[in-house]
Amino acid sequence: MDKTLRGATEMTAAMTILGTIGYFVVLSGQAAIDVVFWRCAFGALALLAICTFQGLFRRLFTVRQLAVAALGGVAIVVNWAMLFSAYGKASIGVATAVYNTQPFILVGFGVLFLGERITAAKLSWLAIAFAGVILIVQAKQGGADYSGTDYLYGILLALGAAFFWAVAALLTKKLTGTPPQMIALVQVCVGILMLAPFVSWSALPEGTVAWGALITLGAVHTGVMYILMYGAVQKLPTYLQGAFSFIYPVVAIFVDYVAFGHALHTLQILGAAAIILAAMGMTFGWQIVRRRTAPGSSL
Repeated sequence: MDKTLRGATEMTAAMTILGTIGYFVVLSGQAAIDVVFWRCAFGALALLAICTFQGLFRRLFTVRQLAVAALGGVAIVVNWAMLFSAYGKASIGVATAVYNTQPFILVGFGVLFLGERITAAKLSWLAIAFAGVILIVQAKQGGADYSGTDYLYGILLALGAAFFWAVAALLTKKLTGTPPQMIALVQVCVGILMLAPFVSWSALPEGTVAWGALITLGAVHTGVMYILMYGAVQKLPTYLQGAFSFIYPVVAIFVDYVAFGHALHTLQILGAAAIILAAMGMTFGWQIVRRRTAPGSSL
């Protein structure tokens, strides 16, 4: 199989798996903190096996790298907890759409901490994404479970999750050259230590459905997904990596509708489309307004 085609297949599979994560979170029937803990626990077992099989323990972290990876783990765990909580407040589809504002937060961090410049095009895409969030906030989700303050709280949780994802991404930039599987292993181990005191040990999950969902979140949505995603990253050019990443919110919205009957309303569809379009525009460097060619210049 062609290298690019294989990478595209792997990335499609990874993003499709990621798009189903909300379904398994809800299926587990557990509180967000408990879900994140068990995802970290089963994910650690999967990643430990993967790292051992790939011989990654031959190269150990320096103290500085371990500290940075651990801080990133704190951010990732908070990110997961907030996103999983948002599912129950504003639905999987809405929360995932709002969560995709993460590239804009990362750009803001780049300006503040890395000295990167923000262009007029990026500001334009940011304005469109912000308009999308406003449309979603203004919308009324059908049913009593997704209305009023709970709905707004869910959107705020999804925005908070996007913020902490950007924090983790910023810290990961400092670990260039470190195997991502090892970084992920440190992060989930940090999650186990962070959340163990808060887990409902007296009310553990019951039944094969709940445990099956939690094991799937750890083994598949963490272990297998990392293998597929980072395998694809090594084979695909950057622009294609960005393109395939937008499969995630589309699958999440579709799964939310098929599994739970949560169809997006008109304003929510427009808002979600605006956010995803803006994120694509920023990822690919699209220009909203074409630059004028100077008179007399060659085309």
